[in-house]
Amino acid sequence: MKYILALALSLFIASTNANNSDVIKGVSTELTRNNKINYIEIPAKNIEATKVFFSAVFGWSFVDYGPDYCSFAAQGVDGGFFKSDLVVSTKNGSPLIVLYANLLEATQDKIKKAGGEIVKPIFSFPGGRRFHFSDPNGNEFAVWSE
Repeated sequence: MKYILALALSLFIASTNANNSDVIKGVSTELTRNNKINYIEIPAKNIEATKVFFSAVFGWSFVDYGPDYCSFAAQGVDGGFFKSDLVVSTKNGSPLIVLYANLLEATQDKIKKAGGEIVKPIFSFPGGRRFHFSDPNGNEFAVWSE
């Protein structure tokens, strides 16, 4: 009898937690998202070339919103590319978008093979190593690893 009561209590607690998990997740997501960087938009001269490049190098997928915009999700932060002749570069004061890679050299090779250009070779910094590259549009990004 003692075991049946323990089992019933365990099942009750589990079902109560399961029923409230969506509420807890919703509040948690809202609190962690509040006042945080949520979305970035990056210029791209050629949207198609951009999608091909980031898919080949980083495995990203895209959703198109007409010929002048595509979005990406679940890449650390969501964002999109918009059609523009502008470029982002630290030389003109743009923020630097930094990606993480477990295998720095392999990622650098993939970037070169996909048509990117290494603009700063691998260097050490406190906390790891990184390099900067430009995508086929000329936008500057960096990749780091520990």
